[in-house]
Amino acid sequence: MLLSVVFVLLPAVLAHPYYRDWIPNGYAVFNPCGASFWEAVGHYNPTHHTIVKNPFGVEFAANRYAWDETICRKDSDGDGKTNGEELGDPNCVWVQGATPDISSSGHPGICEPVGSGPCASVAFTCGCHGTQCSGR
Repeated sequence: MLLSVVFVLLPAVLAHPYYRDWIPNGYAVFNPCGASFWEAVGHYNPTHHTIVKNPFGVEFAANRYAWDETICRKDSDGDGKTNGEELGDPNCVWVQGATPDISSSGHPGICEPVGSGPCASVAFTCGCHGTQCSGR
């Protein structure tokens, strides 16, 4: 029984890092909560997957995990910057395997600056754990 659970869950667990290949600067996404990069880009925790996805994670999944002009021009987190601007593709021309125009300057799923300005009404806080990482 345990072996079957492992074989069922293993592909899902291993697939998540590959999503970062499908967005510009996927392995170097700005972390508004610390000095390291945000690894779990579609999640509320920078290093761990959360059950509830952040707004970018939800919209990227709804867009069939495709980086295109539609997802690039959206402002998933509502901070006034497009996903493309935050991920280093302000002109929405990046294709998988290419080098983005510029480095990531923001996070497309975490409203920044966290807790102030346009993000003051968003309940997300740096260092959240489990169900506290809902962003609501």
